[in-house]
Amino acid sequence: MEGQDHCSPVNLIDGMLAVSPVLEHYTTDVVLGNLWKRPQLSTRDRSVVTLSVLIARSQATELPFYLDVALDSGLNPSEISEIITHLAFYTGWANATAAIKVTSDVFKRRGITSAQLPLASVELLPLDEAAEAEREVVVQHNFGAVSPGVVQFTRDTLFNDLWLRPGLAPRDRSLATVSALVATGQVGQLTYHLNRAMDNGLTKTQASEVMTQLAFYAGWPSVFTALPVVKEVLEKRPG
Repeated sequence: MEGQDHCSPVNLIDGMLAVSPVLEHYTTDVVLGNLWKRPQLSTRDRSVVTLSVLIARSQATELPFYLDVALDSGLNPSEISEIITHLAFYTGWANATAAIKVTSDVFKRRGITSAQLPLASVELLPLDEAAEAEREVVVQHNFGAVSPGVVQFTRDTLFNDLWLRPGLAPRDRSLATVSALVATGQVGQLTYHLNRAMDNGLTKTQASEVMTQLAFYAGWPSVFTALPVVKEVLEKRPG
């Protein structure tokens, strides 16, 4: 991987040889030695995917190692901060706050300060008013009478605020969202967000490789549950 050699992470595989030598083999040779080096997806993108899974599932044990990988691969502290905030909405507040504690320790160890983090109040990216109006009509029609509060916060807080924060590119927000949806089995939301990811610049090759990365970190059943949706989206996309 870029920056430093992560193929023998003592803190990640410590104890594996005493419990499961074959797991150590798969971790070192297959996951870190093969998967992470595949050219279809950058190490930075793989880091976004992997961090999103760990945050979505509150899997704190491996989070410090993969935060280091992410930072060494070009993901900056501001972007990591925004990923955690973004996933609070898509995987629940408690998962995000659990990630905060672990990330805080990593940031302190690496000398990362609050000056490198995004402010709470920032100038937002421009809103695609036509696309947002179309999304709002559909949601309002389907759920406005069922839960007006959800519809309101979806409009005002998610799509008119969170998604427009400039500290994380729209493509990266989509990548984190898609990864979290697959990791938590929320395939009902996958069609919209995978299409949004590709509208934001994710290519078909990259989308395919995201599923490969997720197979190892979210598990094969989660990915095979999502693949029919992914297949349908990719087949309907032009080009």
